[in-house]
Amino acid sequence: MYSFSTLLKGKMTEIEQQLIDALKEEGFGILTEINVQATLQEKLGIERRPYKILGACNPSLANQAIEADPDIGLLLPCNVVIREEEDGSIRVAFMDPSAVLKLVERDNVDQLADEVRSRLLRVRDSMGGSVSD
Repeated sequence: MYSFSTLLKGKMTEIEQQLIDALKEEGFGILTEINVQATLQEKLGIERRPYKILGACNPSLANQAIEADPDIGLLLPCNVVIREEEDGSIRVAFMDPSAVLKLVERDNVDQLADEVRSRLLRVRDSMGGSVSD
């Protein structure tokens, strides 16, 4: 599998702020934010429930990854999706860095991926909710 997630009850904006704060506690900042809902509405006239992709980055770990393989930037940052489900609950899904960075096939990158995965799992677990892997 390439992701793990948690399902929460509450307002999207409040859960998004909780997510950003939890990421910050683990050394991540948000480099990019893609509001898929707004983009599809604007470009295609498609209505859909709230859906955002956040590009999370831990600068120290990203630097180590780039030192190990300069092309690894093609696999960065760590994407986190926050979306509203049909029943109004909010799913927060994390890209699994261990799965994605296996593409690099270097031992030092595997260890780094495990560290990033551990941090993102702590973020997920700190949010509460119904956990899925």
